[in-house]
Amino acid sequence: MQSADDYLSGQVLLIDKPLHWTSFQVVNKLRWEIRRAFKIKKIKVGHAGTLDPLATGLLVICTGKMTKRIDSFQAQIKEYTGTFVLGSSTPSYDLETEIDHTYPTSHLTEELIRNTTHQFIGEISQFPPVFSALKKDGKRLYEFARAGESVDIPSRQVHISEFEITRVENLEVDFRVVCSKGTYIRSLANDFGKALSSGAHLSVLRRTKIGDFDVENAVGIEDFIKALPSE
Repeated sequence: MQSADDYLSGQVLLIDKPLHWTSFQVVNKLRWEIRRAFKIKKIKVGHAGTLDPLATGLLVICTGKMTKRIDSFQAQIKEYTGTFVLGSSTPSYDLETEIDHTYPTSHLTEELIRNTTHQFIGEISQFPPVFSALKKDGKRLYEFARAGESVDIPSRQVHISEFEITRVENLEVDFRVVCSKGTYIRSLANDFGKALSSGAHLSVLRRTKIGDFDVENAVGIEDFIKALPSE
């Protein structure tokens, strides 16, 4: 069992983030539980890469002096799995907002869907979603979006090394993507839908790897708390 000194000197915790939790909520919860369990007044806790509330999967949480390594962990390659729904799009590119457009899908074939992934391999230009936590002029982009204000967002260069379709069933498409830091899978869903002339939005997202860290080795929040010393 880890001690207070272990957490203060620095631990890397692999947490499987549940649906609907923000990454910030996970950090706050773990910080509070570690302080409670070890009677620590103050401890640094941070995460190495945000996951949206509607995503699940791997969060790398650093404590104590290991928080100095957060930037290096964030820079590592990520792997995601999930599901795109073809034929419709949403303003947030996922299920946070309602469908606002539908598109014809009669032209879609499994071969076309699989072949279209090739357009997204390598260095690509991508626009972050307007419903994101990126800042512009000191405000989060989602604040502009929810207020109905338009805002110019510059594109960014990201790298996708693998984009694999693992299941096609009616309008649902399961995928696996390996990509660089800063890649928005929601934006990839939207761009993929445009490339297919059918629209698309993200319905499921799970982060499975960050560098050598694997969600297979992660624990749920409740299991982590149960393993801490009790009162």
